[in-house]
Amino acid sequence: MDKDELLLKLGHIIKYARDKKGLTQEQLAEVSDVSKATIATLECGKVNLTFTSLYKLAKALDIDLGALNNFQL
Repeated sequence: MDKDELLLKLGHIIKYARDKKGLTQEQLAEVSDVSKATIATLECGKVNLTFTSLYKLAKALDIDLGALNNFQL
């Protein structure tokens, strides 16, 4: 799997988890302290997050980072 595919898959997982919790991108931005623009571009597979941002999103979405590493929810 190349970098673009990995980013797209991660974006889909974040979007799925956000939808499952019933959050808008704006609401997730507020609870995670990650900008709405970053979340939007992440969900489109167009941004490579820092570990800190990924951690904040995972915590806000109640996702285990190990699960993200394996692309599983």
